[in-house]
Amino acid sequence: MTTPAIDTELLDQALAELREGAASWTTTTIAERIALLERLMPRIVDGAADMAAAGARAKGYGPDSPWVAEDWAGAPWALAQNVSACLHVLRRIAAGKEPVEAGAVHVRDGRTRVDVFPATGWDTLLLNGFTAQVWMRSGITAQRVRDRAAGEYRGRPGRPAVALVLGAGNVAAITALDILHKLYAEGQVVVAKMNPVNAYLRPHFEHVFAEFVERGWVRFIDGGAAEGGYLAAHEGVDAIHVTGSDRTHDAIVWGTDEQAAERRREDRPLIGKPFSSELGGVSPCIVAPGPWSAADFRFQAEHIVTSKMNNSGHNCIASQILVLPAEWDGTERLLEEIRKVLRELPPRTDYYPGAAHRLGAVLKAHPKAETHGDGDCRILVPDITDHDDMLITDEVFGSALGVVRVPGATASEFLRHAVDFANDKLPGTLGATLIVHPRTEKDHRTAVQAAVADLRYGTLGVNCWSAIGFLLGYTPWGAHPGHTRQDIGSGIGFVHNAFMLEDIEKTVLRAPFAPAPRGLFTGSPSLSPRPPYFVTNRTARTTIERVTRFTTAPTIAKLPAIFASALRG
Repeated sequence: MTTPAIDTELLDQALAELREGAASWTTTTIAERIALLERLMPRIVDGAADMAAAGARAKGYGPDSPWVAEDWAGAPWALAQNVSACLHVLRRIAAGKEPVEAGAVHVRDGRTRVDVFPATGWDTLLLNGFTAQVWMRSGITAQRVRDRAAGEYRGRPGRPAVALVLGAGNVAAITALDILHKLYAEGQVVVAKMNPVNAYLRPHFEHVFAEFVERGWVRFIDGGAAEGGYLAAHEGVDAIHVTGSDRTHDAIVWGTDEQAAERRREDRPLIGKPFSSELGGVSPCIVAPGPWSAADFRFQAEHIVTSKMNNSGHNCIASQILVLPAEWDGTERLLEEIRKVLRELPPRTDYYPGAAHRLGAVLKAHPKAETHGDGDCRILVPDITDHDDMLITDEVFGSALGVVRVPGATASEFLRHAVDFANDKLPGTLGATLIVHPRTEKDHRTAVQAAVADLRYGTLGVNCWSAIGFLLGYTPWGAHPGHTRQDIGSGIGFVHNAFMLEDIEKTVLRAPFAPAPRGLFTGSPSLSPRPPYFVTNRTARTTIERVTRFTTAPTIAKLPAIFASALRG
């Protein structure tokens, strides 16, 4: 095979312009960096509808489809929310305050933890009952956390450098958020190579980052693996960040020729530059047994299906294995509710390249698998017993959900077995979701605390799909630490991370087990109705559109319309 011809002159020119602009970005004051983001916000909202509509067209549905809510959430709102989080922290620093309030950093059970969400009063209103806490690595003191946060703005600025961001093709905001992180947390200018799957987003991003492009701090490049490989190896690139698969990482670092495996064994990388990555895996959703009501079964079925069917399952954090208690009388009832939800969803396609092949392989391996939906291939494999099953060993990246039943006569026993299964059998450490009734947590507090502590994932959502950690901006996003370039797993490093914390182990998200007002009777009181990101939410698009406009320019006057839409969802 011949390598496709690429326009190296264009790539060289982009890197030369960035190299020239790198020094000026390093010396840009915090006041001007804040002003740049303040001027960027209106450009997000001005182009929000067009950006969401572009995503809808690419996925095969119209701008009025119920599915378009995810294009609002995963593009303009995610971008606005992350910019808002960055602004909140930068304004604190500019005002002479620590990035993190001293009271938010505390020690519990010998581990330092940082309360990062809610960070503002607006957060408390819009996501009432949702919280996030960052757990630091063992041995890290509270004082070290406070001293090391936001080093870029507190005496440890980065040197002028050019970073290559290799964009992801699935969720629109990923590339933009990685650019923000490189610019603001690491002080590096960025060449962003668009993924061919969503290269249609380039003009939208160039509009949003217009000032950064004009001043030589950001460049966007189209192309495929050839362009990406050329840029990664270029002497004008100092650091690399990639969102994708472990195969992408390994192809860049070790090559794809006959000597690649040998290089990897001997740790002789072709490219030894600083390399961070977010690479997915097989994500579990663990459901603890408990005293669930009929409404609980329905709500959590919607929650689980959302974690699978959002973006047709083309998410590195999509739930792929549902871990259920083999001895719980609620297991079959929950599965039946999941089937109902799958059947009720409007049709859509698995648009991501290779999805038909991957789903076909699932059906071939499971000829008795269930398929649900009108004209879709929403696959449910309700009882996997072989731990070498492809749904356990390989990320499918499509709309297939497997079920593994784990023993345990009590919630405590089940959780111990479920944690061991997730940690030891499922590849990847990016994110996991744990669903547990408040009464179960109260009666088995030690076991639940142990499960939260022991699950080796970069983000753990308790009654909250772990993907929400991708959206909030304050919550660091990346794999659980411990991977190496020879065994890359779900990647190395954290992005987003508005507080610019170091020494991170994981983020623990929590959400109400039941929506308002029913949460009052389950022990999880909050003001939050059914979340707007649920695939079953009837007013999701309107709510998220209004939240996006609010996030770019918050005012009390906008809140009633948001609440009115959210309550109808």
